[in-house]
Amino acid sequence: MSQATNEAVLAAAEAENREFLVFSLGDEEYGIDILKVQEIRGYENVTRIANAPDFIKGVTNLRGVIVPIVDLRIKFHLDNVEYGGQTVVIVVNVADRIGGIVVDGVSDVMTLTPDQIKPAPEFGVTLSSDFLSGLGSLVDRMLVLVDIDKLLTSEEMALVDSTSNR
Repeated sequence: MSQATNEAVLAAAEAENREFLVFSLGDEEYGIDILKVQEIRGYENVTRIANAPDFIKGVTNLRGVIVPIVDLRIKFHLDNVEYGGQTVVIVVNVADRIGGIVVDGVSDVMTLTPDQIKPAPEFGVTLSSDFLSGLGSLVDRMLVLVDIDKLLTSEEMALVDSTSNR
């Protein structure tokens, strides 16, 4: 192969690699597409919304934009962990909407190759795999890859729009 062909193959391979923001919920590590992340903020109190599902903590004003805040620990039916110094809100931009997800902490950004991403297994009724885009398989750890688009645009999340626009 020529030098130009080698570079083209490498460029194509790198284009398929995906970067994920790695965060923790309890003892598990999760990843979301870094291109969806707008910013990471410390957790601050939010304004509750009446009749919202329990996983919707409320809304906050982010530079003039009302942002719904979702606690993924509650959404994923994990033990309720105390809010501490490591607790952060990841502000994401999904389908031209801004939302925030509360997580226990953010650790790093990781690049995964296509062969490191395995399909999400099918679970029973207790955990919907609709919101999982796959599993990131690394030598010493496994990342649960969350499809933040599907999660935040699902029917139950649409409740955020209807309750906050009243």
